[in-house]
Amino acid sequence: MADPYSTLGIARNASEAEIKSAYRKLAKELHPDRNKDNPQAAEKFSAATNAYDLLSDKDKRARFDRGEIDGDGNPTSPFGFGGGGGGFRGQPGGGFESGGADFGDIFEGLFGGAGRRAGGGGGGGFGGFGRQAPPQKGANVAYRLAVQFNDAATLSPQRITLQDGKTIDLKLPAGVETGTQMRLSGRGQAGPGGAGDAIVTIEVKPHPFFKRDGDNVLLDLPITLDEAVKGGKVKVPTVDGPVMLGVTPGAASGKTLRLRGKGFTGKDGQRGDQLVTLLIDVPADDPAIQALVESWQDQRAVRAHLGV
Repeated sequence: MADPYSTLGIARNASEAEIKSAYRKLAKELHPDRNKDNPQAAEKFSAATNAYDLLSDKDKRARFDRGEIDGDGNPTSPFGFGGGGGGFRGQPGGGFESGGADFGDIFEGLFGGAGRRAGGGGGGGFGGFGRQAPPQKGANVAYRLAVQFNDAATLSPQRITLQDGKTIDLKLPAGVETGTQMRLSGRGQAGPGGAGDAIVTIEVKPHPFFKRDGDNVLLDLPITLDEAVKGGKVKVPTVDGPVMLGVTPGAASGKTLRLRGKGFTGKDGQRGDQLVTLLIDVPADDPAIQALVESWQDQRAVRAHLGV
């Protein structure tokens, strides 16, 4: 059974941040889209996703560390038998002991007599004790879903087709970012104990001109010289569609304006803002502008604060 720590290449005392970082690195290297000619990469990608799924869940990680579940999240044999490390050691006569305590009555009470020694108390070990482990669920299936930048910001529903051919619409969670995982219960492979889950890892695609900063969206907005001098309303793109932005007369290149509520939806459900940085675009060969500056000169010492 695979050890999730070994699968991710981390120490058993790794922090949550180290677990997440290790998974992201492996997911980037092993993603099926980058390894179309390497089927083993897809298997390793799925194994890494399953390992991350277990270790990122505090309860599951603790249960695995205690030996209660295996690397697939399935219960181990009762009291650790067959799974290694239940705290028992063998006796010469075939029975078991732990620190001198007698566990015969405990097993008998738990398993309705199945824990009695063969022959009614002889040295034959646990004899009929062979309680079967519960049937295993089917394997989880890993998916990678590329989401457009604007859709991630506005939490627009995403359609995904599963391996069984069924198509479903996913509702993106607040705070979604590249690496966010969504679990679809019972959408994995079939198994004796029921179907496994589908694990969908989100990848937010980059945008041609928007950039993300936390829950805020950044935009460099070119404006003309006359718009900067005279001020007025200019059309600005946002993740929700174009809006009109007021520019004050005499606006300087590099000035940043704020459009509230036009960013990403954070984990608290509140949306960030869009920060618009003005960039004055002056044409290099416009005769009218050249004639203007021939007859006018700015007398301000605009670089005095720089000591020049």
